[in-house]
Amino acid sequence: MEFIRRRIERQIFGLTGLALNEIDYERPQGDPGLFGPGSLCWRIHADFPSMLCGGISALMLQMMHPLALAGVWDHSNFREDMLGRLRRTSQFIAATTFASTADARRLNERVRAIHAKVTGIAPDGRAYSADDPELLTWIHVAEVKSFLAAYMRYRDPLLSEADQDRYLDEIARVAEDLGAEGIPRTRRQVDAYIERMRPSLVYDERTAEVLGLVLSAPAPGAMADLARSLMSKAAVDLLPDWARSMAGVEQSAIQRAMVRSGMQTLARVLRWSIRNGASNRALRRVQGIGSV
Repeated sequence: MEFIRRRIERQIFGLTGLALNEIDYERPQGDPGLFGPGSLCWRIHADFPSMLCGGISALMLQMMHPLALAGVWDHSNFREDMLGRLRRTSQFIAATTFASTADARRLNERVRAIHAKVTGIAPDGRAYSADDPELLTWIHVAEVKSFLAAYMRYRDPLLSEADQDRYLDEIARVAEDLGAEGIPRTRRQVDAYIERMRPSLVYDERTAEVLGLVLSAPAPGAMADLARSLMSKAAVDLLPDWARSMAGVEQSAIQRAMVRSGMQTLARVLRWSIRNGASNRALRRVQGIGSV
């Protein structure tokens, strides 16, 4: 059983930023990072299955914003390396949550430097810039809304509204550090913000191409590929009804029930398998415990 556990863990890590091996989450000992283990960020982001599923759903939602899509379309090699993009995004989220304070700030500065170079003109004639505060707020809100939805569906459906608001307030710090402004900090504010943004969202041929690549991204191994396929279906299910309708990815009640049941089973397997994720390593750092 230990061999099976480790094999599953290795293949799933191949989908994430841990595969890049750029962050040492276990040093320096005693450093709590930006949030620390008592935060809601740690609790929610430590649930590996929810984060993977929520992250895929977040990317689908983010790309419905024409300017966010334009930046990715013009400045990313996502067509050739969707897995690499998913890994880099995963690394940023894990590092800003669980890495040491210095490493979290270093990753933030790296992303800010990358954003400063991402500018252009969208097909509708509007200029875009990845460091536009309003665009950064959209990317952030789509992300945390999806993480929270996945956590409540597959880990803790009874998470109180107060704790949901606490999470949203905590995690706003990461978006602020990147330059976002006017960040919603409660569940009601997030819902109201999404409603305000809906008229500006678009689903066209370019959006469809990105969505197709997200849903079919290759995985490093047969087990990881099966997990990725199921997570992709669960990610679609996490989208708001109006977003699924825009994208033409409607699911019947039976399909949704099957996906949710399968994802619950997969989540239990992953929680059993993953013992050395970023959160586990970070906890050892905070507690001053050496590597295992």
